[in-house]
Amino acid sequence: MSNIVEEFNEYREKMNDAILEDNNKIIKRIFNLDTNAFTEGALDKKTKELLGLVASTVLRCDDCVKYHLEASHKAGLSKEEVVEALSIATLVGGTIVIPHLRRAYEYWDAVEKQA
Repeated sequence: MSNIVEEFNEYREKMNDAILEDNNKIIKRIFNLDTNAFTEGALDKKTKELLGLVASTVLRCDDCVKYHLEASHKAGLSKEEVVEALSIATLVGGTIVIPHLRRAYEYWDAVEKQA
C-alpha cells in the first residue's frame, strides 16, 4: 500500500526545488510571502492553518488541503477541530466541495497513522 503522505511530500519538495531553481524573483517572493503569512502574529498558527484549510477547501485545491491538513496536525490541532473547520468549508463551498472533503478525510487519517 502506498503512503500518500510521503508521496505528496516528496513530490511537493521535488517540484518546489525545480521551480525555485529557475530563480524567478516573483515566484520566490510569492513562496516567501506564503511561508511568512502562516507564522505567529495577531492570529496564532493554529487559527491561520484552519483559515488556510477552509480557503483551500472552498477553492478546491487538493494539494493545498493536504498541505494545511498536515500543518494543522503538526500545530497540534485535533481531528474534531479540523472536522469543524471542514464543515464550515463545506457549508461555504457547497456540495461541490464534498469530493474534496472525502479526500481530506482520507489524507487526515494517513497523517494520523504516520505520526
